[in-house]
Amino acid sequence: MGCSHHHVGAIDGHRRCLRWKPMEIAAIVLGFVVFWPIGLALLGWKVYQSKTRYRGDFGDFAREKWGEFERRSGLGGAFGGMSRDFAGGWRTSGNAAFDEWRKAELERLEEERRRIHEAEQAFYDYLEGLRRAKDREDFERFMASRATRTPENRAPENRASGAGNA
Repeated sequence: MGCSHHHVGAIDGHRRCLRWKPMEIAAIVLGFVVFWPIGLALLGWKVYQSKTRYRGDFGDFAREKWGEFERRSGLGGAFGGMSRDFAGGWRTSGNAAFDEWRKAELERLEEERRRIHEAEQAFYDYLEGLRRAKDREDFERFMASRATRTPENRAPENRASGAGNA
């Protein structure tokens, strides 16, 4: 599965692929060795990640989805902020003012992360448009050069190809 310039995310002739890290490969292989559904799930994750161009790792994805689930379901920490405990400890400090400040800062940072992600996506979409415009220009130039060739110029090609078949 090499990177080709024909991929939708092509930039300057190189595909914007998500590189497989050695640790991810080792985890997938180990997952298949230990219990094949784990390896299959990790492999599925990598395919999903490359198809959606998701930049985060599996932990980020799990935290985001758990947070979305809490917000949609109205739990919002009904389990003691379980997602935050798994993520490295946003447990209560015992100081309400500090906890409120931390919560506000984390929300601000999450909003900033979302804005950066949207800007990155807009940039990649812009580059994709440039690539398509260049491809269109190259194709039109090819078609114009092909149309300007005279039938006499094409005749030797036809005879040469016919002579090779005889």
